[in-house]
Amino acid sequence: MSFEIKLPLFEGPFDLLLFFIERDELDINDIPISKITKDFLDYLHNLEQMNIEVASEFILVAATLMRIKSKMLLPRPQLDEEGNEIDPREELVKHLLEYKKYKSVLEELKEMETSQIDKEKRGNLAKELRHLSETVNVESELQDLDLYKLLKVFQNVMERYEVEKNKPRHEVIQYPYTISGQRDYIMANLTNRTKISFGEIIEQDANKIAVIFNFLAILELLQLNMITLIIGEGFNNFWVEKLDEVEEKA
Repeated sequence: MSFEIKLPLFEGPFDLLLFFIERDELDINDIPISKITKDFLDYLHNLEQMNIEVASEFILVAATLMRIKSKMLLPRPQLDEEGNEIDPREELVKHLLEYKKYKSVLEELKEMETSQIDKEKRGNLAKELRHLSETVNVESELQDLDLYKLLKVFQNVMERYEVEKNKPRHEVIQYPYTISGQRDYIMANLTNRTKISFGEIIEQDANKIAVIFNFLAILELLQLNMITLIIGEGFNNFWVEKLDEVEEKA
């Protein structure tokens, strides 16, 4: 009976050997080396007839099978140090069992991956974004958008926000005081009074900025010879008196 095998079914020569063993229900620990060697070589010949390049690993295993077959045909078997007969198939069986074990683990991992993908419906974000871009006809540059780029943009925005938030701020307040205005204010207080103490002027508007402007206004009135200062009672206190009042008393 002839059979046809396609290369994509087999990831390597051990995968092909396991296929033969499972197909013919052979005992992996007692492989009929003549039959499996023939099947293996027939497979390689079929690849050559289809002009498919045979990988070096397949050729190496084919040579190993023929070497094992030739050793089993020898009339004198090889013996170990204890005098026991050495089975030429022993090393091949060992490699096949290891390969079968790892292959089963890989299949379990693949099943777990498939199951996890089914649970995570939004796992393939790039594919969904491409589908959305085609559906709603968005701009072409959005078609390459992915989660990493979104997070990067968000991070940059947050960094700029923190920089702006922590920048030194200079608040300019327009105070309702001018030197000329406070000068008129002081002279108005001296209209019906002989003199007024600086402490009383402060009490009328205890704002620090107002005190400064009042003091500067007093200095300007002194310079204009409109007032004079009299040392009064109390520590660091003085009286402001109109200069014309002083001249009348003289």
